[in-house]
Amino acid sequence: MPTYATLVDIVDREVQNAQELTSIWGEIKTEFEEHNSELRHSYAVLGECDFLIIFEAADREAAFKSALTLHRHGLEGKTMEIVDTDSFADLVDEI
Repeated sequence: MPTYATLVDIVDREVQNAQELTSIWGEIKTEFEEHNSELRHSYAVLGECDFLIIFEAADREAAFKSALTLHRHGLEGKTMEIVDTDSFADLVDEI
């Protein structure tokens, strides 16, 4: 399954406390599964974005639905398809 990364910014989200923010990850994981995607990793990030979310999706449509799920939960982000470095090295070897 293709892998995607979303850089999330929560500047516009009104969060009452840290527990509220962490509680939505379970809901998001369940909704991803409904869209034929799997939330693989989520990280808090220091810097320009607040979170990094890594997920796999069956296809591009599933990836779009998963990205929209994040948006629906008030998490604005930029989603992009990613490839691990070993797979990238294989692609380079083919050229």
